[in-house]
Amino acid sequence: MNDRHPDAEPSLPGVVSQSNKNADSLHLAAPAGLSRDEARRRLAQYGPNAIAGERRHPVLTMLSKFWAPVPWMLEATIVIELVLDKLLEAGIIAALLLFNAAVSALQEHRAQGALALLRQRLTVLARVQRDGQWQTIPAQELVPGDCIHLRVGDVIPADVRLATGQVSVDQSALTGESLPVEAAADAVIYAGTAIKRGEATGEVTATGARTTFGRTAELVRTARTSSHLEHIILQIVQYLVGLDGLLFLIVLGYALLRHISFVEILPFALVLLIASVPVALPATFALTTSLGAQELARHGILATRLSAIEEAAGMDVLCTDKTGTITQNRLAVESLKAYAPETEETLLRLASLACDEATQDPLDLAIVQAARERHLFPSDAQRLSFVPFDPGTKRAEAIARVNGQVLRVVKGAPQIIADLAGTDWSRLAGDVAALSAHGFRILAVAAGSEQALHLTGLIALHDAPRPDSRKLVQDLYDLGVRVLMVTGDREETARTIADDVGIGTRTCAPEELRASPQTAVEAYDVFAGVYPEDKIHLVQALQRNGHITGMTGDGVNDAPALKQAEVGIAVASATDVAKAASSLVLTAPGLSNIVAAVELSRRIYQRMLTYILNMSIKKIGLPLFLSLSLLLTGVFATNPRLMVLMLFANDVVTMSITTDQVSLLRTPQRWPIRSLILAAFSLASIALLLDFGVFWAGSTLIRLSLPQVQTFVFVWLVVSGQLTVYLVREPRAFWRSRPSRWLLLSSIAAIILVSLLAIQGWLMAAISPLLVAALLGVGLVYLLGADIVKVRLFHALRVR
Repeated sequence: MNDRHPDAEPSLPGVVSQSNKNADSLHLAAPAGLSRDEARRRLAQYGPNAIAGERRHPVLTMLSKFWAPVPWMLEATIVIELVLDKLLEAGIIAALLLFNAAVSALQEHRAQGALALLRQRLTVLARVQRDGQWQTIPAQELVPGDCIHLRVGDVIPADVRLATGQVSVDQSALTGESLPVEAAADAVIYAGTAIKRGEATGEVTATGARTTFGRTAELVRTARTSSHLEHIILQIVQYLVGLDGLLFLIVLGYALLRHISFVEILPFALVLLIASVPVALPATFALTTSLGAQELARHGILATRLSAIEEAAGMDVLCTDKTGTITQNRLAVESLKAYAPETEETLLRLASLACDEATQDPLDLAIVQAARERHLFPSDAQRLSFVPFDPGTKRAEAIARVNGQVLRVVKGAPQIIADLAGTDWSRLAGDVAALSAHGFRILAVAAGSEQALHLTGLIALHDAPRPDSRKLVQDLYDLGVRVLMVTGDREETARTIADDVGIGTRTCAPEELRASPQTAVEAYDVFAGVYPEDKIHLVQALQRNGHITGMTGDGVNDAPALKQAEVGIAVASATDVAKAASSLVLTAPGLSNIVAAVELSRRIYQRMLTYILNMSIKKIGLPLFLSLSLLLTGVFATNPRLMVLMLFANDVVTMSITTDQVSLLRTPQRWPIRSLILAAFSLASIALLLDFGVFWAGSTLIRLSLPQVQTFVFVWLVVSGQLTVYLVREPRAFWRSRPSRWLLLSSIAAIILVSLLAIQGWLMAAISPLLVAALLGVGLVYLLGADIVKVRLFHALRVR
């Protein structure tokens, strides 16, 4: 039995449905309101009608950026540099530390707008009755029990139970569903929604964080998603710190056995620390994602949280809303079922008589549009009277003069219209059920004289999928991303749309999702009739199951889940709140740009992977070389100044990896940290042998002085470090793909500059051009030999 108005949505928690009441019981007396004294007492009890926000001083936010493993290593380096009176080197490291902190703080600042926008939605004025007089006050001063009056265009400032009047409420900002909800006496309407039609008086039932809107705001405020990027950096640093700690303990033990003073060993500790700290790692990740954000912007995608660009590479589940995302958010006539002797043309013509575009009712607009497209709109008819849809009677009706005859036309809920027409419900129950099974919204139409009506037929309306939705779903499946539909709409409608676009038909009831979310998210494709808290719990269940989750949405109700998801995506038509809570915002209708975002993020992942491998090889091999060379020879293979120069020549210069050309990966990508470290250690071992070979050749074979040996080793470490980039950027042989222009130019520039410094003796002891050329030749041999090992190693460890 279809006794609901076709545009009615599933009720929000706490709604007293208008359709379940008898029309005679809906006229309640308007509340008397509160006295000023009582209002002040309740304001003290309940607090202001606003949403509390987390406030953190900008200075504390900035200081927090200096409290993490990488900053600790840099800070220790600065302290040792100052102790050794190396002010220039200390200043350089401090500048790098500040740069990393500033980039991180800027990223956080861009993502803090969601709660502020939610609070702004309540900074409106309200018409309230105090001490028996109507007055206008700031909505923040409303308290439970206040009597307020609402008119067309008002944003509802609190949850209100209506006492008198009748309104049409646009709940799209709160529920995400576009069709208005009719409300009359005893119905509850919600803060953050808007009056689209009508006028009413009611009593405030909840304010601030206790409103449905406020609870959604609290969910946004408390929603948290762990950054996989931060976790990756932490894991890498943990490996490096563990290795460095072990090496330092070994060297310290050696110093004690050899009776070397702490002052003498301190410079080595500094060199070891500089060699180990991944100084450019946070900045490189930030630069990579910033460049990715610029490229995304060219594809119509704005990134508000840069880490989401990297997260999208591993996204394996995308939860998408239905209305306005998969569908066009525009009702259209899908099917006409005329009953003899009437035809479909007559049915549509009569139905359009009982519509009025001035009401902006989506159902009326769809019927009028269909009639005009078929040239059936009765422009010559003279409408004598019109009564818009009334939730009490569940119908709209018109009286018109057509061809000289007075005609009465009614449209509305099928059972109501059948009763008015004196038609046995069983005659059309089967047709209504068949159309409802497809998720259509159904209206019945009857026409005749004012005394006698006959059933004309049924009209089925449908918010059709966007033309590109099916291809989008298939493209995401091809990229290894599973698509789920999550909507507040009815199960039948959601299932039909999901089936049309290829998502699937396995539909989960809200009760099952709430009872066993981690099981449900793996077993179903469609989640219908859900509330905001259900959406965030669904995302959390997917995350607990190990998925990197994307979430699309457009309404305030989607904001908590958008913030919770690793990749929150607001569609073009989304509210400001949804956009602020998201990490990616689409600027074009539909979701087609999501495919571009996934593809780009996987290319960014490849560039980051190249940087991590390159950096790990250096940060493992170099400390080992420096420590072992000291233990075996008793001298430092390099000095602190050369190590600082190496930070720029290798670590900073190789940030140009962020521009490299890479191929598209067809499956979601996760960081295989252990495999990366194992591969890096294996390749670092090869480089370590050559490091010792160069050190031995310079000190024993060529018989250079210690300062010249240090220069000789320095040039080699820069050359091998640059060539390592090309060794690891491609899982196949290194010559199989062409690097980007900027990467190639930066490597050439670094090698030329370091060679010039060494030959001229600037900032280091001079060595001959012939020795520099010899090191370049050794580097090419290293690249060719190590490449053979790398191909087999990457395949065995599945690094790429």
